[in-house]
Amino acid sequence: MKPPFLLTPSARADIRDILADIADDSPKAATRIRSEILAGFQQLGRSPGIGHYQEELMDRRHRFWVFYSYVVVYRWEVTPVQILAVVHGRRELAAFFNSRSI
Repeated sequence: MKPPFLLTPSARADIRDILADIADDSPKAATRIRSEILAGFQQLGRSPGIGHYQEELMDRRHRFWVFYSYVVVYRWEVTPVQILAVVHGRRELAAFFNSRSI
């Protein structure tokens, strides 16, 4: 059975960086958070549309979902949903998305 979500290469890199940073302090926590992130992505795939729009940042094809301290950006009107980015919520989101071609 295919997963209900697709990670783009940039989202995969985001997650890898996040987990590496967490693992520096606690490998056990990184393993737990990885499982929770994947479970959250499964939830997004089963219930597309969770989250909200940020029209000042991206058009309505994109939804923003807050997961712990992170913002997950995904395209929700495609099957499977496409996870485009995972970024810490304290980052300047406009600058972050301007630096990426999403």
